[in-house]
Amino acid sequence: MSKEANGKERIGPAKGDFIAPPDVPEVDERADALPAQEEFWRPPTRFGSVPVEKEPLGWDRRRGFRRLFPHVMLPFQVVERVPFGHPDLEPNRLFWGDNLHVMRQLPSESIDLIYIDPPFFSGRQYNVIFGDKNELRSFSDIWEGGMPGYLIWLNARLYEMKRLLKKTGSIYVHLDWHASHYVKTEMDKILGCGMSEGNNEPGFRNEVVWCYRGGRVPKIAYGRRHDSILFYTKGSKWTFNWDKIMEPLSAEAAKKYRYKDEKGFYRLMGRCLKDSPIRAARDVAPDWEEKHPELVYRYYMKEGTLCLDYWNVEPINQNSDERIGYPTPKPETLIERIVLASSNEDDVVADFFCGGGTTPTVAQRLGRRWIVCDQSRVAVAITADRLTRQVEEHTGRLFPVPDFTVEHWGVYEARRLGEAPPEQFRGFVLRAFGAVIEEREGGIHGYKGAIPVWVGEPDHKKAVTAADVQAFANAIRKTLRYRQDNLRDGIMLAWAFRPDAVEAADRLRRLEQTDLNFVRLDMIRIDSPRFREHVTVLSTDHADYENFLTFVQPPRVEVGLKRIAPRIYRFDVSETAVLNAGAKIINVQWDFDYGKRFSSTPGHSFVRGSNKKVTLQAQYEFPTEGKQHIACKVQDDMGGEGLWTAEIEVN
Repeated sequence: MSKEANGKERIGPAKGDFIAPPDVPEVDERADALPAQEEFWRPPTRFGSVPVEKEPLGWDRRRGFRRLFPHVMLPFQVVERVPFGHPDLEPNRLFWGDNLHVMRQLPSESIDLIYIDPPFFSGRQYNVIFGDKNELRSFSDIWEGGMPGYLIWLNARLYEMKRLLKKTGSIYVHLDWHASHYVKTEMDKILGCGMSEGNNEPGFRNEVVWCYRGGRVPKIAYGRRHDSILFYTKGSKWTFNWDKIMEPLSAEAAKKYRYKDEKGFYRLMGRCLKDSPIRAARDVAPDWEEKHPELVYRYYMKEGTLCLDYWNVEPINQNSDERIGYPTPKPETLIERIVLASSNEDDVVADFFCGGGTTPTVAQRLGRRWIVCDQSRVAVAITADRLTRQVEEHTGRLFPVPDFTVEHWGVYEARRLGEAPPEQFRGFVLRAFGAVIEEREGGIHGYKGAIPVWVGEPDHKKAVTAADVQAFANAIRKTLRYRQDNLRDGIMLAWAFRPDAVEAADRLRRLEQTDLNFVRLDMIRIDSPRFREHVTVLSTDHADYENFLTFVQPPRVEVGLKRIAPRIYRFDVSETAVLNAGAKIINVQWDFDYGKRFSSTPGHSFVRGSNKKVTLQAQYEFPTEGKQHIACKVQDDMGGEGLWTAEIEVN
């Protein structure tokens, strides 16, 4: 997070399409890497005959979690900036990519509040919501190794979240009965065991129980109708706005509490109890609380009762406006309570498993800034759509809302990359290749170690020519490194190489036998496996990196339409061409009132048929006749997204 001229902190890119990751330390070791536990809380070295580790599962004392999950530095690609009319405000950020690696490239101590609802340890199919190949691949990693594998996978991410939190920051982890008690044990090791009676040590604060109704109850045990939310703080001081989350009084109960002054505060023996009623009461008389418990209670009852650690919040029902079609939505009321309690306006709220976008939707409505991420391209599309619709319908009328960017990590849109300015394109390709940008006269664009690197044109149609090869070879010969170290290697990166370019490179290499003027040039296509070898070499038994750093094409969306009744039309995208090999359509979104921004019509953002497969048709009744602008977005399971727009005459 950087500073702007006005002194405010920045959470996202100000200009440009491609964002270089900040420098981050390669080694995890820091003084505060893991908390120093009090002896009372320290795990025993053995529990009976079973040894107990002091460090969280997966932790290596030399390299932390990077031994199992090596660090991959790749750039962020800004594929879209959704405008809300306030370009001077710093944009919020919506990421698509592996959240561990996205978090590793965000600055330390930049976030005030993190809420996550990670996959519950309840089965593979239950957690697969959108059907993306990235989502399926990630969940196969989660389940490998059973509960220990799940905890190691989550621990690596919790550790990065701790680094991202400000010293006064808080984190809420939403789980169910399958793993909540295991995760708490690991979080105690990462963040600390928190307060015992009489101290405020960093770490655990509460286990919040979310109670709800609904569903069938088995007759062989008690029905499970609650989730657990683990509340931790990074430091010994933290934001907690208890007065913002008080439970409202009934009208009948409110009539009983009349002891307050003209400002609305309760008074006791001439002293105002605004800041700390119990402490003030004890200062007046040590036994006052015992003699007047009703007045202490009534102070807290000024606007309602204090919020306790069990919350009766109704889940989203079938008719709710919040329901978008997928099976595990969390109600905005639940997230609102967390955001109000543990953050203030303009604070940064993050959710790295954002799913359908409830957390950023609530944060945006309450005037907070936000950073969110998901591994599913469909989830990111649904979140972007939901945030846009919220501003168009509500929030934008209340206060200025910042734009937000949609940024990709690891899977990039090739067509958009090909439309970038040459300088941005070269910088992106060099960073993705693991090279350092270092422009030299004559055509050297960067270095991979000590080897000069040249990058071709952004346009896919402009292949490398023999003249490009000769110019790069001459630039290598002129460098100081070539003269002193006799280094004669070079790398050319491009979308394609013409046959005459390949022949020119062969001629230069053959000179090695007869002439010291030879140069060895390695030609690597940007979309080839060789381009990402520096990433796949990091792959371990516990981390699948083979699919990082890929390029995707958008589907070519074709929409057929048919009028079936006055103002009622049926639309069909079954003729859409998916351009990524082996991919298939997994989501279709419709906007039947398309304007400056895509904002799907309610009920047309994530639609599934009775067989839970994507619905390729949509039927809509337009409210009026005449010209109507409509749009359709299609996502495939490799991450490609295509947009179709049209103007039709509605009769």
